[in-house]
Amino acid sequence: MSNNLLAGKKGIITGALDENSIAWKVALKAKEQGAKFVLTNAPVALRMGGIQELAKECNTEVIPADATSVDDITKLYTESKDILGGNFDFLLHSIGMSPNVRKGKAYNDLNYDWLQKTYDISAVSFHKMMQTADKMDVMNNYGSILGLSYIAAQRTYPFYNDMADAKALLESIARSYGYHFGKRKNVRVNTISQSPTPTTAGSGISGFDSFYNFAEKMSPLGNATAEECADYIIMMFSDFTKKVTMQNLFHDGGYSFTGISEELIEEMK
Repeated sequence: MSNNLLAGKKGIITGALDENSIAWKVALKAKEQGAKFVLTNAPVALRMGGIQELAKECNTEVIPADATSVDDITKLYTESKDILGGNFDFLLHSIGMSPNVRKGKAYNDLNYDWLQKTYDISAVSFHKMMQTADKMDVMNNYGSILGLSYIAAQRTYPFYNDMADAKALLESIARSYGYHFGKRKNVRVNTISQSPTPTTAGSGISGFDSFYNFAEKMSPLGNATAEECADYIIMMFSDFTKKVTMQNLFHDGGYSFTGISEELIEEMK
């Protein structure tokens, strides 16, 4: 249902790979709510997914960009401004990848060159996107910038490996840059810590199915779906959250503050 929450707003959505992606669902909802935006992903990811179909459905364009490259980000912003006809009201950072996870390296046997890639892709790219936007002055007053995180940034989940460290860095960058962007431009910066979600990226983590079921039993409201996360992101892009910044916002059905549930106690009996 459209309430035109984003009428007149312009932005960039990263990371839409396929219809299971949170970013994919954000794009559909942003279009429904009246926004204009450009889609982007790394060149290698564009060959794997169906983002061109999404672009057609959203009446927009796809600009390939490696978010770890400042030159690529600069080109992305320049071309997006031309397409959209002005500066941006929102940016979504939905980017994360660990070579150590993909290649089955345990946390106590990390390849450190791969670890640096994990940090650069999954966290430092967030800083690069914001710093480049800041220097180019492409964000509108009271714009909204969001990154997607996970509770493993605060708690230990052995299967999440070095991605947990990357998410902790991502959240720290959101707080630190949120202060500077807020002071200079009234731009708000937040992260959303989502429930385990069966996206293409999430499902690739070892033990994901078991933990997904565990979190479902722990959460009073159950796991939040990708669709529900997209709704939350749309709200964060809207003018209803103009004074929310530097926060890590849990969107997990109450999992993050539940010690144990009755369902799990019954199972242990």
